[in-house]
Amino acid sequence: MASDLVIVYHRQPYEEVEENGKIVFRENKSPNGIVPTLKGFFGSVNHGAWVAWKLAEDPENPGFEQRVEIDDAHGRYTVSRLPLTEHQVREFYHVSSKEAFWPILHSFKERYNYDPVDWENFQEVNRRFAQAAAEEAAEGALVWVHDYNLWLVPGYLRAIRPDLRIAFTHHTPFPSADMFNVLPWRKQIVESLLACDDVGFHIPRYAANFVSVVRSLFDVEVSPPIRVPDKWFTEGTALTERVMRETITHEGHETGVSICPLGVATEFIETRARRPETEARVKEIWQDLGPAKLILSVGRTDYTKGGAQQLQSFERVLEANPDLRGRVRLMHVSVSANRNMSSYEDIQTEIEQIAGRINGRFGTLEWQPVALISRAIPFDELVSYYRAADVAWITPLADGMNLVCKEFVASRVDGEGVLVLSEFAGAAVELSDALIVNPFSNRAMDRGILQALEMDGMERRHRMERLRKAVAENDLSHWGPGRLQVGAGPKRAA
Repeated sequence: MASDLVIVYHRQPYEEVEENGKIVFRENKSPNGIVPTLKGFFGSVNHGAWVAWKLAEDPENPGFEQRVEIDDAHGRYTVSRLPLTEHQVREFYHVSSKEAFWPILHSFKERYNYDPVDWENFQEVNRRFAQAAAEEAAEGALVWVHDYNLWLVPGYLRAIRPDLRIAFTHHTPFPSADMFNVLPWRKQIVESLLACDDVGFHIPRYAANFVSVVRSLFDVEVSPPIRVPDKWFTEGTALTERVMRETITHEGHETGVSICPLGVATEFIETRARRPETEARVKEIWQDLGPAKLILSVGRTDYTKGGAQQLQSFERVLEANPDLRGRVRLMHVSVSANRNMSSYEDIQTEIEQIAGRINGRFGTLEWQPVALISRAIPFDELVSYYRAADVAWITPLADGMNLVCKEFVASRVDGEGVLVLSEFAGAAVELSDALIVNPFSNRAMDRGILQALEMDGMERRHRMERLRKAVAENDLSHWGPGRLQVGAGPKRAA
């Protein structure tokens, strides 16, 4: 059946596991993140489709169904699974995406390496995604493409199916022209994105950077600047942008430039946070802590997340403030992002070494300052820790949005807790009542966590009230593919 909405994303929309010798599809454990969020849009159309890849030894004879029909709480949809070899996946994802694109997107030029990139393979994989989407889409359907490893899909898709409405959403930062243009394939990438009807970014700064990149590469017409709405404006932070542009016209085709900050499932999280089981678990955590305050840090093991820098800050704070020893604990959750890449192994090793050094220097039989967790925590358990924590310490060096900080705020149905947030997380432009810190500054990091620990109750509750309002006003119900509406019919004429 042809689909009114086709979502193109590299991951399958479920967890595929084997039970009793049979393959079953499980729902994702967390309600947040891109996969469960996107599946929610299938309820708005008669039939949808999802295009992803699946590992195969022989793409010509993959040994699995390439199209499976799903009928679940989100609606009826087809999953089209592209069979890719281990080599194709490695070159497309681990090399091109992670070694060349990822460091540039996050402005870590020193980690950029394009020499091993197989550009032909990257083009071929993107072309196959586009062909699969074209085969699934009904006349005038909306095809919604996600993230930088599928940059070339819109260009190929527009050539195959000019009738389609095409949206693209970035979930990473988008850098300035002097950084992005390091990529030797910049013109082909941007030309593909200009084939879209709408290109979406989490915050105005990333959209402004995209417009700047486009203007550096092509002769285009750009709409007049308009004022950034107050809800996306935090004065004095690194990612604040004052004006935004809404359209780019290239060779007669108009592309919308949208701001689409991703939110969380606020109502769902609040319901979990209020459960009796959660309340009981929170009391258990407090009992285990004793008089100590709990600082919670949750992220992936990635050089962009600033895990090592955060632990170094904690070490400095304990060294300079002996009275805090025995009175505070840091639960540092650093989940491995990619075990197949040496750079991530190096980061994990560094984090483990610093955590071990802190515990060795300051720990006692009764008190260990750092609890390092290197595995994913089930969502219900995580909500309990959000509720129990005195401080959430979220300080990435660069981050497209960051949902952990929003989950923490949504969980605080008690109106308590302090959020310390990096000004280089996209969420910082929305959450002005967090304690905003610069993770590149030792002084700012150390002062921020001390201020959070010492904050009086009135200020804590006032800040949290305003944070909860901001998170609720931009929850998942307000998110979508820019100005293109799901189920809205054929695209406008170019």
